Order: sequence, then structure tokens, then C-alpha cells
Amino acid sequence: MEQRRIRLGDVIDDYCSRCRLIMNHGVVGMVGDEVKKVRCNTCLSEHQFRHGRLPASRRSAGRKLFEEVLKGMPKPSEAADPPPPPAHPQRKLYTIHRSLADKKPGRGPKKP
Repeated sequence: MEQRRIRLGDVIDDYCSRCRLIMNHGVVGMVGDEVKKVRCNTCLSEHQFRHGRLPASRRSAGRKLFEEVLKGMPKPSEAADPPPPPAHPQRKLYTIHRSLADKKPGRGPKKP
């Protein structure tokens, strides 16, 4: 069975750059028998016909840059020695017992 030719206004599937999904699109521009422009039926944005192909992943470019940055950094064995630990790891905490050590316990403040 032979497929009929696509005409203006027909609905076809294509990748939408705004929705970032393959969605229904209406044909809005043709040159001869080739579809050139489509309009997404979901978000109503117009763009070139992409033949339903997904774009190249952007993660691969980011990963390549990340690997280049890691190559320039020193390895853990080449890194400088870690700083020495603090002299007094435990600080003395101020408690109520220390503040009352030199005072006699009483019944509270004196009334005028």
C-alpha cells in the first residue's frame, strides 16, 4: 500500500525543541514535496522540521570538559600534606557549675 503525500495542514510527529519531546505537529511550510516548517500542536511553537530525530546529548560535551579539568588537577598522592589537627581538640565548655564554684548557694536574689 502506498502512502499518500504530505500536504500543508497535515499532522505529523516531530521533535519539539520547546517541549523537548516527540509530539504532534502541523505542517506549515513546504518546498516541493519536502516539509520545511512545522508547528507544535501542544505549545504552538514553530520550528524547522527535524524528521523526528532527537538532538545530540549535551551531557557528553559537559563530561568531556569535566575530564579535561580533572587531567590538570594534581593526583591525591601529589597533593600537599593535610593541615595538622588543632592543638586542643576539645574546648572547655562554660557550665553553670564553673560559674558558681566560688559563690555560696543562696535562696535567690534579695528583695529590696
